[in-house]
Amino acid sequence: LGGKMHMAAKEYEDAGKTFFQAFKSYDEAGDVSRLRCLKYLVLASMLHASTINPFDSQEARPYRDDPEITAMTSLVQAFHNNDIHDFEKILRRNRGRIMKDEFIREHIEDLLRTIRTQVLRRTIRPYTRISLSAISKELNDIPVEDVESLLISLILNGSLNGKLDQVTGVLIKQPGSGDVRGESEEKVDGSAVASPTNPLHVKHEALRQLAKSIETISISLTQSRTKDEPSLKSIFD
Repeated sequence: LGGKMHMAAKEYEDAGKTFFQAFKSYDEAGDVSRLRCLKYLVLASMLHASTINPFDSQEARPYRDDPEITAMTSLVQAFHNNDIHDFEKILRRNRGRIMKDEFIREHIEDLLRTIRTQVLRRTIRPYTRISLSAISKELNDIPVEDVESLLISLILNGSLNGKLDQVTGVLIKQPGSGDVRGESEEKVDGSAVASPTNPLHVKHEALRQLAKSIETISISLTQSRTKDEPSLKSIFD
């Protein structure tokens, strides 16, 4: 019960710890409920995006090949490999076995979102600009709208420094983003081109934009002064 409460609150790390303790208790007592708790432990581990495979523990290792567990074993392996194609294939192939558990079924959408986010971050890492359609292809051809939703979540929580150009359907990562270093590339609709983002280039570009802005303001002020002169003169007449 405690583990499920943590899951409902999206406290996946605490949920995993609770399920692990429950699994060990059931295992020591020889209770068949241990397998159910082990499944929930694996689920919580993936939702927490943990890099630790639960089956690496000496307590869980003996059950990794159990017929009731093998689907979750394969699923967590694909998750850690960031292999979304294999991950979704395992879900489809074991739909009956995995989805028959109502608790697991309730969290499948969150689980898919978690692995898609992981794969998305890996996909965009080398680029300063990348089209949403290119990202979609890497995510097993999910709708572009779903890609937008994932990106917006990353931008809002501070994990991604960038913006979406929804007119052209392109993600533009800002200079200084943690995933962008030195010479990067641009990927739009599958093609990649050079896009320099080294500090000197960024500084030069910023100065050029500043000079252009100052020039524009200066012209605007001159034009405004010329237009205002007759009206000011009339005030004092």
